Amino acid sequence: MSTAGASLAARDRGDYRPLRLAPRAVAFERRADGCLLLRSTQPLGPRPRNLCAYFRHWAETAPERPLLEQRLGPWRPGAAPRPWRTLRYGEAYAACRGIAQALLDRGLGPERPVLILSGNGIEHALLTLAGMMVGVPTTPISPAYALLSADLGKLRYLAELLRPGLVFAEDGREYARALTLLAGLPEAPPELTAVAGAEGPAATPFAELLATRPTAAVEEAWRAVGPDSIAKILLTSGSTGLPKAVPNTHGMLTANQAMLEWALPPDPERPPLVLDWLPWNHTFGGNLVFLSLLREGGTLMIDGGRPLAGAFEETLENLREVSPTQLYNVPSGYALLVQALEEDAGLRQRFFRELRYLFYGGSGLPQSVWDRMQRLALETLGQRLVFMNGFGSTETGPMAALQHWQVEGPGCVGLPLPGVTAKLVPQGERYEIRFKGPMLFPGYVRQPERTAEAFDEEGYFRIGDAGRLVDPERPEEGIRPDGRIVEDFKLMTGTFVAVGPLRLALLSAVPELQDAVVAGHDRPFVAVLAWPNLTACRKLMRRPEATARQAASHPCVLAAVAAALRRHNAAAGGSSLRIGRLLLLGEPPDADAGEITDKGYINQRAVLERRREEVAALYAAAPPATAIDLL
Repeated sequence: MSTAGASLAARDRGDYRPLRLAPRAVAFERRADGCLLLRSTQPLGPRPRNLCAYFRHWAETAPERPLLEQRLGPWRPGAAPRPWRTLRYGEAYAACRGIAQALLDRGLGPERPVLILSGNGIEHALLTLAGMMVGVPTTPISPAYALLSADLGKLRYLAELLRPGLVFAEDGREYARALTLLAGLPEAPPELTAVAGAEGPAATPFAELLATRPTAAVEEAWRAVGPDSIAKILLTSGSTGLPKAVPNTHGMLTANQAMLEWALPPDPERPPLVLDWLPWNHTFGGNLVFLSLLREGGTLMIDGGRPLAGAFEETLENLREVSPTQLYNVPSGYALLVQALEEDAGLRQRFFRELRYLFYGGSGLPQSVWDRMQRLALETLGQRLVFMNGFGSTETGPMAALQHWQVEGPGCVGLPLPGVTAKLVPQGERYEIRFKGPMLFPGYVRQPERTAEAFDEEGYFRIGDAGRLVDPERPEEGIRPDGRIVEDFKLMTGTFVAVGPLRLALLSAVPELQDAVVAGHDRPFVAVLAWPNLTACRKLMRRPEATARQAASHPCVLAAVAAALRRHNAAAGGSSLRIGRLLLLGEPPDADAGEITDKGYINQRAVLERRREEVAALYAAAPPATAIDLL
């Protein structure tokens, strides 16, 4: 079955599956200086003193409920499904008390945090929660910094910036190179700990931390953890340079959870069950998903898959066993998922059975993907699902605005949440978005100059994104994003190009593309580097085994992409929206070079820097033979 390119007509839309959602609450002001202010009229509700109050509550009231589940052993294509390892709230809380005592015994704290090298996992979660109990921040970093980097340069930089007292790796053998580097730091080298044995520097077994007997010091330290205490330190993506270290306080994170509880009231009779891959070293997975489930007493099943070719199959294996109550994902993940759901009726039935809503973030969702997912929900359930989106960053913990109502297509990122004000500052035909509220971070670690630059003269945080009102006459319809300010550029004619909206329009117009990067700074026209959507291209080629490299040069693929681009250009209007040339790439994005983030979205700047030769070739008098030339 295929619904590619489908658009839901009004008569076909159907009703939504019932879901409790808060009403919109916003006040609007247009200032004399041209700035627009949108302020939530809903006061911030009650919240606990620290995050572990949620954890303690569920450990005491539902100790047998699963908190985390994780597959045992590595995934192998075609092998039998692996069993799940289950960690329940009660046993997790007891384990964390022992680990918390071990952290106190080592004198760890805000000035000597814990550095976590490896990805999502049960021990990773235990260490994070134990640190939150007693005021010891944890800093999870991208595993690529320790595993893929040739010179470990970012890891060294972060160790010097954060000065960790303890470093954790799930598998000490896998991370031996990074552990050796950290153990050799000239000033105050950290203690190392690992679940599996290390090759290289000696590491304390993680079991030793678990076996520590808690004392009254744990309870005393817990009582001292308040709103200003640092719960964790997260890193920015580093898309505009070296990553910045962002302290996430208990106050900003509990404020965020109170906002979300108002916008999407929990169902006390139905704790959430989520299968999720989003990395905990990013605020989307580590704060929005993980902490929301902790607040609601839900269960998180850790998905080892990724929305990448060759890795998404593990996600599909898991979804054939699990019926989630809600799904969080990035647009590239939804694009792969909707294709699989269209082709597998059994998977569709299981996936939609318990699903309450869908949530996307990280970048814009193509209209075609939205329509196809809603059509599948309608055909399977007889109802559509609320598709939500939000807006924020690592510095806002993560949510500053949320679209918590039914909309008829992607693009709206919502309205400010309780306690939050958005300031839209004129930037030509669009606005720079800034925020103020209790969810904001206190300032970057050991970088006062960058902290000062991050806030304007009124104390609003400069999030770095542009936006517009969905309807200038009705501000209650919310804000829609209009690209990253640092990614946008001007053509040599002086014409301004908004990269984000153009990229999204391109992906919606050309189903044979998986993702794209837009070039053209000080150039005569817009050019694009793009990766083929392998599933769609294989169908065109009638070759299910075709590689991305083969698809990128196949005549029928090039013809289909060229035809779609001509249709796009015909309807686009000005030169800032038209594509002059496009080159399909057979080599996938390189994570080690920073071309793709852990969340699965493309770093435009890193791709353009690494692939300067391909970009230059698109602007040559004689472009490559496989380039699509529309000039």
